[in-house]
Formats: sequence, structure tokens, C-alpha cells
Amino acid sequence: MKTSRDETIYDVQPEEKERLLSVIHLAETCNYDVDHTHRVTQLSLLLFDDLASVHNLGMRERYWLEYAALLHDIGWIEGQKGHHKVALRIILTTPMLPFDSKERLIIGSIARYHRRALPNLSHDHFATLSPEEQQIVQILASLLRLADGLDLTLQNRFRELSCKVTKRRIVVTLIVQKVIPKEDLSFNKKGDLFELVFKRKLVLAYKKSHRD
Repeated sequence: MKTSRDETIYDVQPEEKERLLSVIHLAETCNYDVDHTHRVTQLSLLLFDDLASVHNLGMRERYWLEYAALLHDIGWIEGQKGHHKVALRIILTTPMLPFDSKERLIIGSIARYHRRALPNLSHDHFATLSPEEQQIVQILASLLRLADGLDLTLQNRFRELSCKVTKRRIVVTLIVQKVIPKEDLSFNKKGDLFELVFKRKLVLAYKKSHRD
């Protein structure tokens, strides 16, 4: 997995690099968990890329997902309880991010929904967005939510990912370094929003890599 600071800048355009570095700097200021965060970010982007034909989003939205993934756990700086809400508050208010108010709402909402409650119009930050923006948040949050749940099981055992889409199912196959014991598969499942957004049943499959 790519876990160093430089390698986290996956394939951003030159004009986007400064914004990404600002995001990473904020995460570092909040003492983020580097390994977990970078694994979740990579998983999120792999899901985004492999499901491009289903969500039809572009590079702008991919960057939003990357930034939200890098910032999803910064709320831990105030403790575990409610850290998803704290992450949203930090993203909306910090002077360290070079985003306008709309981008802060979108990125902050994606990060906020990586755990617990699903997007809801009773949440002011979500209700403020347009219907189109709300849909984007739901799609990207569903990918981040799933990636975060997957890392609880996979951690450093993950190698590759692929998605197969049918009318009724999306099969996400993960190539892993070691066989995962059945008891380890009972991680905190976070595919609920994913199934609502894509209107298909999520199926997770694991295969052992033949590479050393």
C-alpha cells in the first residue's frame, strides 16, 4: 500500500497539488493515523475508478473523495466519540483549507458520513446542498464508508481490487496477501449506503494473491 506523504499524491494535476498538500498538512496537524488513512484513501479511489461506468462522475468529484478520505478521521483529535461530526466542523471552519464554502460543505459531508448516520435532509450541512450535490455526496460517501469498513479487515493484506457490475449485484473482489479467517470477516459492515446509492446488492469476495 502507498502510505508515504509523497505517494499519497496519486495522479493529481499540477494545479491541484497545492490543494492536496493543504489537505495533508491539516491531517498531519490533527495527528491523523497515516497508515489507516492512506489505505482507506487508496481503497476509496480504486472503488471510484472501477465503478466509473455506474456513477458517471469525473475528476472534480474524484478529488473531493480523495480529500474527504484523507480528512475523514481528523476528528479523533478530540476523541473517538462523534469524531465524524468533529471532522465536518473542522473542514467547515479551518483557515488551513483553500476551499470555498460549497466545496467545504461537500467534502465535509462526505467525511462526516463515513460512519454512523446516513445522509439526511434533517442535517443542515446536507440540506444546504442542491439535489445534484446531495447525490454526489451520497455516492462518494458510500465509497468512503465501504473503504473504511474494508480496511478494518484487510489492513496490510490487500493487494488489488476489482468490481463486476450486473443489474442486481456489484461484486467487489479483493486480492489479498494472506487468507482471511472467517472470524476476521465480521468487520463493521458499511455497505448500507453503497446498496442504497447503487440500487444493487453488494457482494464482497476475497482471493489469495499468488505473488509473494
